[in-house]
Amino acid sequence: MKNNTSRIIIETMVKKALKDVKDSPERSTRNLVDMALQFSEGRFQRNFFSTAQTMLQNEHSSYYGLVKDIAANVDSEKIVHFGMNLGYNSCTAGAAQIREAEESCGYNIPWCVGMTLDSARLTEEPEAYDQVITQGEKLGIYTWMLFGKENLLEVLPLVQVHPDDAFILFCEAENITTAFLDAVSEADHLMLAVQYAENDIDVYDEMRGRQLLYSAWQSYTDRDVEEIISGDFLDSVQQVHPVFTVLASSPDCSKTAKEKVCNYVEAARNGQTFQTVPWELLYDNSRIDSIISNDPVVAFFDSEGYLRTQAGSEYMDSLNLFKNDLSRILERAFAKK
Repeated sequence: MKNNTSRIIIETMVKKALKDVKDSPERSTRNLVDMALQFSEGRFQRNFFSTAQTMLQNEHSSYYGLVKDIAANVDSEKIVHFGMNLGYNSCTAGAAQIREAEESCGYNIPWCVGMTLDSARLTEEPEAYDQVITQGEKLGIYTWMLFGKENLLEVLPLVQVHPDDAFILFCEAENITTAFLDAVSEADHLMLAVQYAENDIDVYDEMRGRQLLYSAWQSYTDRDVEEIISGDFLDSVQQVHPVFTVLASSPDCSKTAKEKVCNYVEAARNGQTFQTVPWELLYDNSRIDSIISNDPVVAFFDSEGYLRTQAGSEYMDSLNLFKNDLSRILERAFAKK
């Protein structure tokens, strides 16, 4: 998609805007959003930029500081490459491709897919994951959330052979090595999401020093809800300058706890109080999917390849990534009513 004329024009405008943001973040950000809204054609773009335009009317928005911080401390090539893959390839061209495929195939397609990577399979059979991503691209899926623990270096070849996609690698600070950071500097379309802990701040400082694009994430249970909705957690995590702060509910988290966190995350995001964008993983992924297509679906696959949706996990071979094509799995799991 890099040679697409529309993408080239938009990318040129984004690069110019990044230079202007360093001098005047408020005016440049508003101008960029206004211009983007003017040229938006798809419903996702119109919804996103219309919301952003309204939010940025708040002169005291913490997001102005966030934008300025990103422009000053993240390599501009990473901002542009990841941003264009996410914003254009996935949420613009990919979204249109998804709607067309859904209409012709009769089943719903998620705008992004999450996969928990199996270290042994990634090392011994990397083509298994490569095939899944290739299958997803044919359907219009260009955003991938990868969850990895060990052998993070093994993830990078997979990322590099798919330069049109936006990848978010969820990992733990203890598994981030100097060798990995040296290598990941070459992957401009990859954002790291590092599990947050106050005693792991050095890892964030290292990523910031290398001008990497990164976010923070944390899983939560019922016991964590009060700390989250009090604002204490976001207040703490914003000190390490993540773009997004992602909250992921644990499997045993109650519906009531999830609703409290989802409501708080949306309110905090709209209130623009924190210099990081809060994100509830399942809820907000579903919300984006509802804008892209009429029937929102969420698809995550565990390390063994079994599908997990908002309704829970499905342990059937017909819904296993390594025993069936992605399109067949989506057709079986998300058939249109």
